[in-house]
Amino acid sequence: MSQHVRQIAKDASIVGGATLLSRILGFFRDMILAYVLGAGIAADAFYVAYRLPNMMRRLFAEGSMTMAFVPVFQKLREEVGDEKAFSMPRSAMVWLLIILGVLTTLAIVFARPLTKLITPGFADDPALFDLTVDLTRIVFPYIIEISAVALCMGVLNSFGHFLAPALATSELNTIIILGAGVAWLFGFDPAYTLAWSVVIGGIGQVYMQLPQLRKFGFTWRGPWSLRDKGVLRMGLLMLPTAFGAAVYQLNIVLGTLLASYLPTGSISYLYYADRLVQFPLGVFGVAVGTVALPGLAKLASAGKTGEFVDTLNASLRLTLFICLPAAAGLIALADPMVRVLFGRGAFGEAAIAATAGALVAYGVGLPAFACVRPLYSAYFALSDTRTPAIVAAVCLVVYVIAGLALMGPTGHVGLALATSISSWVNIAALGLVLRKKLGPGWLRLGRTTFIGTILSIGVGFGAHATADRPYLSLILIILWAIAYMSVASLLRVEEARMLTDFVRRKMIRRRK
Repeated sequence: MSQHVRQIAKDASIVGGATLLSRILGFFRDMILAYVLGAGIAADAFYVAYRLPNMMRRLFAEGSMTMAFVPVFQKLREEVGDEKAFSMPRSAMVWLLIILGVLTTLAIVFARPLTKLITPGFADDPALFDLTVDLTRIVFPYIIEISAVALCMGVLNSFGHFLAPALATSELNTIIILGAGVAWLFGFDPAYTLAWSVVIGGIGQVYMQLPQLRKFGFTWRGPWSLRDKGVLRMGLLMLPTAFGAAVYQLNIVLGTLLASYLPTGSISYLYYADRLVQFPLGVFGVAVGTVALPGLAKLASAGKTGEFVDTLNASLRLTLFICLPAAAGLIALADPMVRVLFGRGAFGEAAIAATAGALVAYGVGLPAFACVRPLYSAYFALSDTRTPAIVAAVCLVVYVIAGLALMGPTGHVGLALATSISSWVNIAALGLVLRKKLGPGWLRLGRTTFIGTILSIGVGFGAHATADRPYLSLILIILWAIAYMSVASLLRVEEARMLTDFVRRKMIRRRK
């Protein structure tokens, strides 16, 4: 197996571990915010204000910018060397400060009409509306900070460094938790304190990246140009990527709209089920796609098509090797997971059963959700951001048609299943188009996926056998994971051996 593949497995483990830490901190953050803010005016105002820059972050910063930046910057480094290529991120930063500075100023000045546009119902409650306006003015500059972090992430990822960017969200969650503690201890207004915590956390996220950038010889002082050709190429690649992100956000909006026609509670059932699916997806699925992009971009730039195909296939195999047993576990243990995590208070038996049904439907699509990222990385490495955007738009139509067809007989479970169906269509369409770019035989999942599928079915049946004992079944997840990895290693599955060897080496180093 090539060095590129081994590096992807190693880096995916690092990013996955950092993301796991972030998810755990995010869980504690949500618990603490619920305690400090409650569910009244302060909570509604804070979450709306925080949602505005986060929505823009998803559209333009973390996904679109990083994906468009890495291939262009990688190619520049090979053509002109690192020192001259460094002018591109500096130039991109200047453009970011200009564009986002103007946008942020407008948002602060026109915060009242902006708030009324986003949440027209708040206008009926003057106290809630005024608080939301104030918090929006405080929080909105976060979009500048997180965009700067995304740019730093692109530079570091191009050099093969992933840890500092992956830890950025953990830093933000930590600062927000500390802000909640300060508000509680000293009696400060919690909503305003948390809003300022977001801004302070954003500054900390930027400064976390600087020491690592300096290690690779990069500083923000140096030549830059508003006419930088690399930035222009990046901007052209970002346009369809941003469109694809907008389609994804529209998918969420339409899903909420369709669910609003179903019985009360349907939206909540889908939300809680989605949170559980996003945990393995965020920790493992996204990690492989993130770390695969720089290597794929380097191989595409060098014209090494054979190695490009091998690396892409290895990324897909690694993704499936991890996500197939995760999907089996979610499906088999849907009821005990929901019961243990949410089944208390007002969340009764009916809510548990309804959320578990949605989780099973989402679990069917988990492997497809995860494989989208490596495939996207392949397209972006080939400087093709148009195809994923078009396919995303087609899949949105598929989702709406499937949702309308299934929500009648199966309710909210049908909407979750429609999401899984559209994701599998997404995978199939992206794979078919890649045949024209890489050749008809580019997909080679091999024995790894076959063995992983068989073992995952075994894990699912084994886990389901203990599902009537919720707490025991969740504790046994660790044993099932160990058994899966052990049997796969005995069957000489390369992905299992790479991951276990990496963990073993880490443990040995810590002992030394």
